[in-house]
Amino acid sequence: MKTLEQYLGEYGHYHRDQRNIYTHYAGIPLIVFSVFCLLSKPAFLTDVPLLGETIVSPAIAVWVIGNLFYFKLDKKLGSVMALITAVMVYFAQSVAALGVISWLSVSLGIFVGGWALQFVGHHFEGKKPAFVDDIMGLAIGPLFVLAEVAFEMGLRNKLKQDIEQRCGPIRH
Repeated sequence: MKTLEQYLGEYGHYHRDQRNIYTHYAGIPLIVFSVFCLLSKPAFLTDVPLLGETIVSPAIAVWVIGNLFYFKLDKKLGSVMALITAVMVYFAQSVAALGVISWLSVSLGIFVGGWALQFVGHHFEGKKPAFVDDIMGLAIGPLFVLAEVAFEMGLRNKLKQDIEQRCGPIRH
């Protein structure tokens, strides 16, 4: 498996324009939330050891698998991602509780809106989205956004330097 630095460096080659990164700050969370919304049906109430009665859905399975991947890449970023996406799954269950037409309308509307922002950003960038060349870009995108937010907060400077060494500085 590649390292965090390798994944973010490869993804970063497609994301050097600051405007593109800013559109990703909204677009990627919207896409992730919409996918959790869509995967929150069907949902079953079941008794889970140590947790008691718990809602189980495909969204929960994706949450677990995705966050195990993120945690394996980086414990700190993975922990923050697990918290953020847990909140998304919680609210996605509320969307899934709507009637079928409302659930699909809200979920697909958010999905389309998120992707529209992505394509606006890549227009600024002048490059296609990373997932076109490597499907893992879909999984790395959320972690890239979290890392970029950390960089803007003055955190993870070594990681930022490593990414910039691999793909150059961000164009403002």
